[in-house]
Amino acid sequence: MEENKERNIVWKPQPRQLEFMRRPEPEALYGGAAGGGKSDALVIEALRQVHIPHYRALILRKTYPQLSDLVDKSQRYYLRAFPEAQYNATSHVWVFPSGAKIYFGSMQHTKDRTNYQGKAFDFIGFDELTHFEWEEYSYMMSRNRPTGPGTRVYLRATTNPGGVGHGWVKARFITPAPPGTPIEEECTVQMPDGTEKMLRRARVFIPSSVFDNPALLKNDPGYLASLAAMPEAEKQALLYGSWDSFSGQVFTEWRNDPKHYEDQRWTHVIAPFAIPKHWKIYRGYDFGYSKPFSVGWYAADEEGRLYRIKELYGCTGRPDEGTHLDPVEQARRIREAEQNDPMLRGRVITGIADPAIFDQSRGESVADMQEKSPNFLHWRPGDHTRLAGKMQFHYRLHFDEEGRPMLQVFHTCKHFIRTIPNLVYDESNVEDIDTRQEDHIYDECRYVLMENPISPPRQIAGPTVRDDPLELHGRARFLRV
Repeated sequence: MEENKERNIVWKPQPRQLEFMRRPEPEALYGGAAGGGKSDALVIEALRQVHIPHYRALILRKTYPQLSDLVDKSQRYYLRAFPEAQYNATSHVWVFPSGAKIYFGSMQHTKDRTNYQGKAFDFIGFDELTHFEWEEYSYMMSRNRPTGPGTRVYLRATTNPGGVGHGWVKARFITPAPPGTPIEEECTVQMPDGTEKMLRRARVFIPSSVFDNPALLKNDPGYLASLAAMPEAEKQALLYGSWDSFSGQVFTEWRNDPKHYEDQRWTHVIAPFAIPKHWKIYRGYDFGYSKPFSVGWYAADEEGRLYRIKELYGCTGRPDEGTHLDPVEQARRIREAEQNDPMLRGRVITGIADPAIFDQSRGESVADMQEKSPNFLHWRPGDHTRLAGKMQFHYRLHFDEEGRPMLQVFHTCKHFIRTIPNLVYDESNVEDIDTRQEDHIYDECRYVLMENPISPPRQIAGPTVRDDPLELHGRARFLRV
């Protein structure tokens, strides 16, 4: 019997990385928390088909400077596994002995996606997917196609929570199914002969955290303490992989606790109830055509508390994609929604809308079209002051001593509940939200809040911070994980 020769193992996956790399679905997302070995898994996964001469792979980060760590990893692993492979630093591409190529690319702006127009890649890997917008990801799906016979075509991505794409990534990979459970999407295609064909495409989320990376914990025992010492939102996201609390989140006050739906305390989401006849009703509106339009109905009680009681959201079901309905058809649907709802039928409703719908610089305004339509809708221009409107959100989401906020939402308003907690700050305008997100419900609600402004809530002064924040009452404060 021949003696077994010891193989030179360049890299060996840990169990959770192996689970991710074995998935058969066309799309898979890996990560959620920090330290799970996400980047290593992505860089190695791109090597799977480099024995095929026409194989082409692409690994993307949002900006090219962010690629440096991935390129360093590739140089550490690729040359050891394929000593004859060559890296062209000008073109950012590895060329392997077979002729296969792995490219490193970026997409700093959405318009940069056209740089990949007409190209095909058997494998596309996104590092930090939440840094990308849906339009960028979906466009690259169209570039994910075979470059020749015999290749496997698929997408892989890694990420932590947070970032401009947090909302759509969560909606696509996290919310629909438990981790590790395939999410199957059906779509219908009309064939040239007039028949319809049902197609299915699957995707999956594989979570990981520092606890899945014993090698990292062994090499850097202090890393766990570093994550535990972060501010609460960052700790929840990076240590535990929480998709409900993350760095950059605008409305950290948000709470959605089903245990409190009925008693209406310590939660912003509540069970629907009958609206008294004497309460005033407001209708907020943010127009959209290629982007979703948003309508929200709000009831105001005797104390000035607002309740979002109903919504109409004009989206296709794909992230941030509008229904392309014209203003008159939108007016018809708004009126239909009011006439079919016992809470709203026959009520006097005050409509507050985006001031942009009154613009007549390019012809008849949206407001004029809807007012002249058979479904007559009258709007009052809302106050579009952005930072003041954002602060009204904060004031109303604040819980008082009894656990009551000044804005609550019926649990039937699923799009409000989905989008508002996911909003993040703009990196270049750190006091405002990033407008590249799905912010239409936020805008529509903001107009209603500015119509009913409240004063800042009373803040309870906290203890004075000592010179050493880790020192408390003369003793070191220890962190428990």
